[in-house]
Amino acid sequence: MHEINTQADGKSEISVVLRCKNEEQFIGHSIQSLIDFIDNPEVIVINDRSTDDSMDIVRMFEHHVDIKKTVVEDYSPGKALNAGVKLAKHPYVLVISAHCVLTKLDLRKHLLDLESYCVVFGRQIACDRGRKTGCRYVWSNFVSERVVNMHSELEDRYFLHNGLALYKRQTLLDHPFDEVLYTKEDRYWINDMVKNENLKFVYDPSMECIHHWTPGGATWKGIG
Repeated sequence: MHEINTQADGKSEISVVLRCKNEEQFIGHSIQSLIDFIDNPEVIVINDRSTDDSMDIVRMFEHHVDIKKTVVEDYSPGKALNAGVKLAKHPYVLVISAHCVLTKLDLRKHLLDLESYCVVFGRQIACDRGRKTGCRYVWSNFVSERVVNMHSELEDRYFLHNGLALYKRQTLLDHPFDEVLYTKEDRYWINDMVKNENLKFVYDPSMECIHHWTPGGATWKGIG
């Protein structure tokens, strides 16, 4: 078993992979929330050719946190995540969207869970331009109870969401995401892990973020 150490030399063992395309409205809030909850995280920003001020905002944090930036050509969610995992230097990887703001994190508990589960993913509170929305469509999966091997009746498959999810880095090196899929790389990945690798995963609402609405956001379009 890997010895969990979030305080050695004042540094955590967490690398964060943050995917970004024109997220100037929220990316600063997202990075600040990571700093608030994780001691000295490594933040890896995967930039999908942003044309707004997103990268200028990221640079504002470079003297306060260890940040790496890279651009992924022929972007897909899986390709971006795989690139971030390869760059990561720590044994644990937190995946969070650049328009998600972390509000709850029990890091020691979640890291202990990774000894039994291939991924721990958290609750997402949908916020549509300042207003918290009802639990419809994909949001109905983010319940208030802890669930092992969550199965979505709405999608008729196991449910995982990379808006907020914690993995062992080695798990993702051994089992990378599909780089061809344009969306739902998380669902396809976890269904393969459960059905073909006989692994378990857990949803834990004590890990939580606010998921802000953005134009064209896939999560806001229902089932895909």
